Amino acid sequence: MLSDLLPSWQLAMRAERKADKTITSYTEGVRRFLKWCEDTGTPPELTATTVQAFIAHLLDHGAEASTALSRQKALRQYAGWLVREGELEANPLLGLKPPKQDKKVTHALTDDQIRALLKACQGKTLRDRRDEAVVRLMVETGLRAAETVALQVSDVDLSRGLAVIQKGKGGKGRVVPFGPQTAAALDRYIRARRVHNLADTPALWVGARNGRAFTYPGLDKALRQRASDAGIERFHLHLLRHTYAHRWLRAGGSEQGLMAVAGWANRAMLDRYTSSSASERAADEARNLGLGDL
Repeated sequence: MLSDLLPSWQLAMRAERKADKTITSYTEGVRRFLKWCEDTGTPPELTATTVQAFIAHLLDHGAEASTALSRQKALRQYAGWLVREGELEANPLLGLKPPKQDKKVTHALTDDQIRALLKACQGKTLRDRRDEAVVRLMVETGLRAAETVALQVSDVDLSRGLAVIQKGKGGKGRVVPFGPQTAAALDRYIRARRVHNLADTPALWVGARNGRAFTYPGLDKALRQRASDAGIERFHLHLLRHTYAHRWLRAGGSEQGLMAVAGWANRAMLDRYTSSSASERAADEARNLGLGDL
C-alpha cells in the first residue's frame, strides 16, 4: 500500500506548493525505507519500531545524522498525510524522537577568499560576467541558491539596487538590497546576455552556451570550479549564505535586519548559520573593548 500511494502523496504536495526539492527528498526517504524493508524481509509497515530499526540501520552503516533525520521526517510526513486521507486510523509515528544531530562547524569565507573568488571570475566572456555577478549578488544578499537561479530579469532593479524574490522558502517573497558594485556587475552581465539565444526569455541567468538555461546543477558546477581556481577547498553553495550572515553581524548589522533580508522566520536558523563564527566575532569584540588596558 505504501508504494501504491506515493504518486497521490506527491500530487498532494504539489497542490500544497511544496518545493520540488522537498518533494524529491520526501519521496526518496519513503523509497529508501521500502527498499530497506524489501532487503531485510521486514513487512513494509509504518510502525514506530520498524522506522526506528530503519534509522538505526542507516546510522550503523555510516549515514550522517542529518540524512537519518531527513529520512525519518519524510516518513513522519507520509504517515501524517495517510491519516488525513483516511488510509490510516492513527499516526503510529507521533512522538517518535528524531536522531540527535551533530553540531558541525561551518566556517565563513574570509574577505581575502571572497576577493580571490571574484578574481577567479574576471574576464570578458558571458560566463565570466555571469559568474562574477552571481558571486557578488549571493555574498551581498545571502540569497539561497534556488532563489538565485529562479530570478527573472524583471526581478532586478539596477537603479534602485533591489532584487525581488518572488517565492522564497515556504512560498514567502521578499525584497533584498544590493550595492553599486553588485549593480555594476549585474549590468555588465545583462549587457553581455543580449547576444545569447535565450536573450528574450524571462530567466535572468543563462548558460555559457547558447540555447542552454542556467539550472541549480549548473550554478553548483560553475561556482565550484571558480572556487577551485581561487584555491578555496571544501566549497559548497551554502557557504556563501553562511558568509553573508557572518559578514552582516561582523559589520554591526542587527539580528532582526539579518533575519528579514535572509528570509528567516525564527532565530533557530539565525543561530544555525552564525554559531560557528560567533566565537570569532566575540574575540574581535573583546579586543576592541581593551579590557586588559589597565
